[in-house]
Amino acid sequence: MKIRPSLSHLILYTFLTVMCTAPLTAQEKTFTWDQLADQYECPEWFRDAKFGIWFHWGPQAAPEQGGGWYARHMYMQDVGRQKFGKMAYPYHLQTYGHPSEFGFKDVINSWKAEKFDAQALIDFSKENGAKYIMALANHHDHFDLFDSSYHPWNSVDVGPKKDIIGEFATASRNAGLKFGVTSHDDRFLNWWQPAFGSDKDGVYKGVPYDARLTKADGKDKWWEGLDPKDLYGPAPEDRTPEIIEDIKKNWLKRHIELVDKYKPDVLYNDGFNFTYGEYGKEVARKLYNNSLNEKGAIDAVMLLKRKAKGTVNEVESGGSNTLREEPWQSEITFTDWFYKKDRHLTHNARTILEMLIEAVSKNGNLLLSMELNPDGTIPHEIKKSVKIVGDWLKINGEAIYETRPWTIYGDGRSVRGEVVETVDGELRNATANQKHGEHFNQRTTATPAFSHDEVRYTTKGDDFYIIVMNPKGGDFLMPSFAKSSDNNPGTLKGLTQLYDGRKLAFKQNNKGLTVTMPAVNGDSYPVVLKAKFNK
Repeated sequence: MKIRPSLSHLILYTFLTVMCTAPLTAQEKTFTWDQLADQYECPEWFRDAKFGIWFHWGPQAAPEQGGGWYARHMYMQDVGRQKFGKMAYPYHLQTYGHPSEFGFKDVINSWKAEKFDAQALIDFSKENGAKYIMALANHHDHFDLFDSSYHPWNSVDVGPKKDIIGEFATASRNAGLKFGVTSHDDRFLNWWQPAFGSDKDGVYKGVPYDARLTKADGKDKWWEGLDPKDLYGPAPEDRTPEIIEDIKKNWLKRHIELVDKYKPDVLYNDGFNFTYGEYGKEVARKLYNNSLNEKGAIDAVMLLKRKAKGTVNEVESGGSNTLREEPWQSEITFTDWFYKKDRHLTHNARTILEMLIEAVSKNGNLLLSMELNPDGTIPHEIKKSVKIVGDWLKINGEAIYETRPWTIYGDGRSVRGEVVETVDGELRNATANQKHGEHFNQRTTATPAFSHDEVRYTTKGDDFYIIVMNPKGGDFLMPSFAKSSDNNPGTLKGLTQLYDGRKLAFKQNNKGLTVTMPAVNGDSYPVVLKAKFNK
């Protein structure tokens, strides 16, 4: 029996063939995704960098309350289990009016980013330890934050009238930093579904929200000439296979332009698979092929939430439970990705440092989303935490940057999985924050402090670093350095505290390495000990 390709597969093949066979200069070469993935190795610059800052910022930052999915939840009187968005609808009514009259398209128009200074933000990031920068190119709201030729709803033509990605890219390269972009656009059709509904009760019961408006309805309004359908997508009942295919082709054109125009070093598709399957692979192919032609090697990074050949694995709001053989990246944020004043801070300087050290000791990087105010400035409490992290890295950065993991990532009660007492007196397993797997297993401001014997290890050439996560004066034991241990790197000949150069007392025997820590006044951030071994 012959297997006949479907019409959609034939259309996709024809379209990608055209996209992939554009005229090449004499020096250019083109490769398939599989050819590129087969030869891919994570570039050394990414492995060395360890710490990046991400500007996950857009029009959803404009409302001060309502959670990180404001654009969706403002159309939902009942958000169900997504409680983080429960304030969006009432806040919108009070602040802007009813979503049939003032929809998210109007929120976009109200967002002006009037104090946005990309160079100042990048310089602050670099001063405080970031080695690469990421910026949001679009979110689930289907709004492009770059100068898009294929999408009229973009930040150059609507809202701030600025090329956000272009300004971040230029500023990053002026500072000598690598630059990447993130795309979250693949779920916009499902995500915008509530915008086609109406209130189920109340004064506006049955009045359609603004996603039902047409281009003609914009006459004599600020959005005249724009079609709401281009932002919200077609109405659910109009989504034929042909229209869906056109949406995918448009996504491809927009993202090929994003890669070609801004030349990112990193691309992250927020999903467990390539966006729209082969279309997403084509954008990744373009990213790598451009890098190969321009630099003679694939120097770029494609991030996905699942482990896939040719990519680097991204872990959202979490970390790795084990030391991984391949490089990976953890991503965390302060509130709900877009800064909201009604949400407590998930992270402070302590937890950021803990997540960074955890990642590095397990062969990973940390990407910190530094949320911004609507005007483009950094909220005071976020700036304060990032500056503390930067001060710590100025002293202890040699234990982070350009390091590689040891044969094991650490010692301590959480490594052994022992039961500990929480701040509320409740007993739980020390690794209970890993119950959700690796995504969403992050340490937060609500997580109990590490025990005082908790340490993580990194190495750089002959240098060995012991990072004490929650130091306290007195002795503690690290069993991995027992003279009889298979992991033992040798006989310790010296141990120096990095921040003040103090030589520490120690004893190494068949039980392990016992270190005498100096007294600590109050709580302390992690302390780095530099060890020298006779091998």
